[in-house]
Amino acid sequence: MSFGSIYIGLSGLAAYSKGLKIVSNNISNMNTLGYKSSGVSFGDVYGLGSSGGLDYGSYSGGGHGVSVNDVAINFTQGELRQTGRDLDLSIDGNGFFVLLDGENTLYTRTGSFVVADDGHIVLQGTEYRLAVLDAAGRPVALNIDAHRTDPPEETDRIKFADNLSSTATSLNLPDVKVFDVEGEEHVWTVQFTRPETVAGEWTVTVTGKDGAEIGVQTLKFIGSGVDPTTRELMFEDAANGLSVTFEFGSNVTSFSSGTVSSLRAAEVAGHPTGSIATLRVNQEGRIEIAYTNEEKKELGAIALADFRDPQSLKQRSKALFAFTGFGQRQLLAASDTRVGAILGGQLEASNVDLGSQFGDLILIQRGFQASSQVISVSNDMIQQLFGIRGQG
Repeated sequence: MSFGSIYIGLSGLAAYSKGLKIVSNNISNMNTLGYKSSGVSFGDVYGLGSSGGLDYGSYSGGGHGVSVNDVAINFTQGELRQTGRDLDLSIDGNGFFVLLDGENTLYTRTGSFVVADDGHIVLQGTEYRLAVLDAAGRPVALNIDAHRTDPPEETDRIKFADNLSSTATSLNLPDVKVFDVEGEEHVWTVQFTRPETVAGEWTVTVTGKDGAEIGVQTLKFIGSGVDPTTRELMFEDAANGLSVTFEFGSNVTSFSSGTVSSLRAAEVAGHPTGSIATLRVNQEGRIEIAYTNEEKKELGAIALADFRDPQSLKQRSKALFAFTGFGQRQLLAASDTRVGAILGGQLEASNVDLGSQFGDLILIQRGFQASSQVISVSNDMIQQLFGIRGQG
């Protein structure tokens, strides 16, 4: 009598034990951010004759038991959960963030990123640096130290817009803020006046702090539009090193609107020194800094990796993946539809389906019990065979 059935039963115990480990790992990571569950499947071990000195039977096509198939990772997107942190990032699509650590490159679907002491954006709790694409499309680590302060910009131009009523005789625009080369703020008052007997010709008087006069110019209209010769008026504040051009373009009109005018300083160039107010990822998937002076600066597009065969990725701790295969990998910006959009203030949850895992757990348990019964029955049969010897 062959012992093959015992070893076939043992293969079942071994396979279902491995399957139980996979299911247990999935269930234990049901609340792990970014975790991708692994599927469990079994395959028959098929062959003829014997293996390792064990005779499995001489019949044609004898089976040798069961084994666990190669583990397949389920890359279905998990639920996206709101966190409110600008550097909590996830991907709505198929891409992966690229993380750099020296010569090592890892990938992740989601993560809480922070600015490290050295200025690099890193995955929290690690030294893995978030990669952006350089001009050549290569992944590089971004350092924000050089961008922590936005330098001041001197005011050299003010653009005006809207209507200066042709039937009014005065308009006062207080609190027009301008900035010198050092970023210091100066508040100007711009006053428009005209005699009641003179139509279409206005005196523009600019005064500074304490009413000190900075300059006087004449603004003329031809009909409802600005006279081309007065579309640009220059005012110089020598004491503060300012030379500012007032622009009265096609957006400035002079229609009758009683004593009410809507003319305003629509755009004032220049700004003071700014420090970082927020660091976030914009809708185009680019790192964007907003400064306290209301200026913004884009630093680079976050690199997203697209894999032709995601199963070539190997799971690592902290919801990270390593690429060990030779399949095609492309690095793209989030604006490319193949990789999806980057979402700030959200993290991707585990994609473990607890109901499905419990179903697999029951099937594995039943398989394990059945395999153990095969061993038990085979042992009983052998015991019976041994007992024949003593029977007369």
